[in-house]
Amino acid sequence: MTAPAAVLAGDEADPLPIVMVAAMARNGVIGVDNGLPWHMRSDLKHFRAATWGKPMIMGRKTYQSIGRPLPGRETVVVTRDPAFAAEGVHVVDGLDAAFALAAMLARTSGAEEIIVAGGATIYAEAMKRADRLVITEIQLEAEGDAVFPPIDPLQWLQASRTAYPRGEKDDAAYDVVVWQRR
Repeated sequence: MTAPAAVLAGDEADPLPIVMVAAMARNGVIGVDNGLPWHMRSDLKHFRAATWGKPMIMGRKTYQSIGRPLPGRETVVVTRDPAFAAEGVHVVDGLDAAFALAAMLARTSGAEEIIVAGGATIYAEAMKRADRLVITEIQLEAEGDAVFPPIDPLQWLQASRTAYPRGEKDDAAYDVVVWQRR
């Protein structure tokens, strides 16, 4: 089993946890056509609270689906497109560079963890380095073309599960599940 490669915040005695934050349907779908296959206002509020004030890593397509830098968070966009640029975000060409930059941003701002916010390719590549997963399980089946990587119970321990009813502007009820690396 590969140990998580926590990103260092200045010295080896002070690693920063890497936390993957995602919403997925019961069937693992996280997206369709570079967007979300549901409307979940409650989960958007949860995402904001979970990521506020922390450096956030995401892929170019995820960033473009959002369409703008999110307030209160430094965003590091990973892309293989050397021509890609966007105002208000940091652009890097790989996950290693993203983690190094996010660690520097966290050290500067006093954040205690680094967030990985998608999409499917970034989640799959970052899974082996993550320390914690914060997953919103949307209680519906969704059609989609992007899925979250499998959560291996031999590597992950479910630390908590909190159920929430369907809110007024939500397509379904949901659970927020926190997984810790074993």
